[in-house]
Amino acid sequence: MLVRRIARPLLAATFVWGGIDTLRNPQPRVEGARPVVDTIAERADKQLPVQVPRDVEQWVKIDAAVKIGAGTLFALGKLPRLSALVLAASIVPTTLAGHRFWEYDDPQQKSGQLVHFLKNLGLLGGLLIAAVDTEGRPSVGYRARSAAHRAAEATEREVEKAQKRAAKAQKKAEKRLKKVSR
Repeated sequence: MLVRRIARPLLAATFVWGGIDTLRNPQPRVEGARPVVDTIAERADKQLPVQVPRDVEQWVKIDAAVKIGAGTLFALGKLPRLSALVLAASIVPTTLAGHRFWEYDDPQQKSGQLVHFLKNLGLLGGLLIAAVDTEGRPSVGYRARSAAHRAAEATEREVEKAQKRAAKAQKKAEKRLKKVSR
């Protein structure tokens, strides 16, 4: 559909450009990302058998690369549901790291950060809609259930045919047995 061909690149542009900008100059985002990376790393260390790297700049660059890759795929319409889901997952920590409006005392800065926070929530909403968009086609679950139902019906028909052939063969065998026993 034409709307999807236009809307996907428009939605993806923010992520691709932001990712490129971050890769070129990650330093301004490192300090904002530090509390989020530390929180995630602490929780992951408690739950995972391996230790999670704590190099914040590395995480910022990884996030930027993910945004560029998933954003490009999404813009091109390649794996759109998966790439939208990846972008949605990446925007949450970015928003929490970069737009912590509740930490600002200056009303003007707080308002600016709140606007960016809400903008990112809007992007997240659009990505979630895109992640479940089946483009008018039935979902994978529906198609799997439908295929299973068709396979079960076909199997039942084949079983009925086999039973009829077996009954016919049994009648033939009984007739032969009668002829032989006369």
